[in-house]
Amino acid sequence: MGRAGNFQDKPKKGPGRKARKQKDPVFPSTTKVDDEPKKLSRRQKIRAKKRTLKQEAAKANPSKKMKKMNAKQKVGGDLDSEGEHLFSSDDMEEFTNSIKTDNIEKTQGKTKFALFEKDDSGDEDSGGGGNEDESEEENDDFGVNSEDEMDDQDDDDDEDEEEEDDDKDIEKLSKKIEEKEKKMRAAGDAYLEESAEKIGIQIPSLEEIQQEDEDSPDLPNINARIKDTAFVLADFSKRREEGRSRSEYLAIFLKDLSTYYSYNAFLMEKLLDMFGPTELIEFLEANELPRPVTIRTNTLKTRRKVLATALIARGIDVDVITWSKVGLIVMRTPGNVTLGATPEYLAGQYILQGASSFLPVMALAPKEGEKILDMCAAPGGKSTHIAAIMRNTGMIVCNDLNRDRVKALVGNFHRMGITNAVITSHDGRAFAKLMPRAFDRVLVDAPCSGTGVISKDERVKTSKDVRDVQRCSHIQKELLLAAIDSVHKFDGQNGYVIYSTCSILVEENEAVIEYALKKRNVKIVPTGLDLGKSGYVRYRQHRFHPSMKLCKRVYPHSYNMDGFFVAKLKKLSDGVLKTTEDEENDSISPR
Repeated sequence: MGRAGNFQDKPKKGPGRKARKQKDPVFPSTTKVDDEPKKLSRRQKIRAKKRTLKQEAAKANPSKKMKKMNAKQKVGGDLDSEGEHLFSSDDMEEFTNSIKTDNIEKTQGKTKFALFEKDDSGDEDSGGGGNEDESEEENDDFGVNSEDEMDDQDDDDDEDEEEEDDDKDIEKLSKKIEEKEKKMRAAGDAYLEESAEKIGIQIPSLEEIQQEDEDSPDLPNINARIKDTAFVLADFSKRREEGRSRSEYLAIFLKDLSTYYSYNAFLMEKLLDMFGPTELIEFLEANELPRPVTIRTNTLKTRRKVLATALIARGIDVDVITWSKVGLIVMRTPGNVTLGATPEYLAGQYILQGASSFLPVMALAPKEGEKILDMCAAPGGKSTHIAAIMRNTGMIVCNDLNRDRVKALVGNFHRMGITNAVITSHDGRAFAKLMPRAFDRVLVDAPCSGTGVISKDERVKTSKDVRDVQRCSHIQKELLLAAIDSVHKFDGQNGYVIYSTCSILVEENEAVIEYALKKRNVKIVPTGLDLGKSGYVRYRQHRFHPSMKLCKRVYPHSYNMDGFFVAKLKKLSDGVLKTTEDEENDSISPR
């Protein structure tokens, strides 16, 4: 049941809610902004402090004009004959005292400024009031405070001066840091030397090592011992064990190297004579890795840039050889692409050739229209390179003793479009009689032991001995003399012989060149190659001609290419030079 309704009209008690009037506003005589101090943001506080410090510094160090004006104001009305103020003794004392106080205030101002910077860093670290400062900074950006805009110009000048001081401070700090780093490095090197002296590396005797090898060679243990022995040999006087000689350490080192890398003792001794212990390890490690695949562009049919784009389109990643104008390095090849079967290869646009094989032809520097002899030409990489440089002009006599290899030479010439070549199969030593003094330039890429291409043929590690090296050296000397007799003497442009091998042994390189210098009137000239190390002038008990340093040596561990030797000879005159031994033989022989 609901409550009974009362429908009588209720009397009105006053105006309705909508009819109520709002009172008139009352404005105070002064605003709150005028009564209370203005809140400054952190940035405005910094500027205010800078301004006060600047004013104090200006008072402490007034300019010369201000000093003169103040001095004139302090001086009384006495004037001299020229109308200038006269200084009394009391005035001078006050003036000197003011200068002293100015200097004191200047130093105090610097300390205040330093303390002010510390306070600013503390304000940044404090966490309270961050939101209010940020809101006030936003108001500053929209131009609420006009006074700050006027002061920005003065602050910019101060900031420029501060930046100059900061640059000077940074230079000082950088110098201090460099000095500290040098001291730390020197201290670290000294510590390593002291620790190396203290550690006494113990290496077993040669008899114990031989017994271990007979039982079962432990390759990880041998590798660790190789590194320890190389470390001792690097500074033998300080790191050796007492009572043990260097020859004993070298015998152990050679034994371990021969066992670990599978070389015979003869070849390992030859390599150790050429390299130090650490460099020898680098050389042996480089021989265990394959060399990068390189190709040479046939400029008779295409350009290197066009060939590179075509190979990249087939998915072959190539890179440019910086020191050559026609070489490319093959970085990656897809599984379905073979470099020796691409349309570009079949069209004769490039040939697979090692990077070090470019060097003899670059040193030969053939010119158009010349007569050139390639005494050991197969399989044709260097001959086709010569023909491309000559633009199929002149004549190239390409010779090789092995008839089976001549077939590959003919195939490459047809594929690459060589038309200025004559292919022969004779003993290269016979050209001195068949075609004497008939060529402008001769290239002798002599057969050798192959110690520079061990990564391609691992049989060299164990198959080469003293007789092989002597036999190769003898053949190389005969071929070089025949090449010198086949070229005419130097006439201002022509008359050069290039001798190259893929061996790094001195017996096959410097010794052969030294023999030619004694037997023929030739001299060594620069090869024009920026790549490679200088030839040996002093090698153990041997002393070669000083010009032997003009020859170039390329090592696998230094240039990531096959080992190579290149020498360039200039023929000065025809005929044979007789040595003292030849003269003695002629006098002894019956007439």
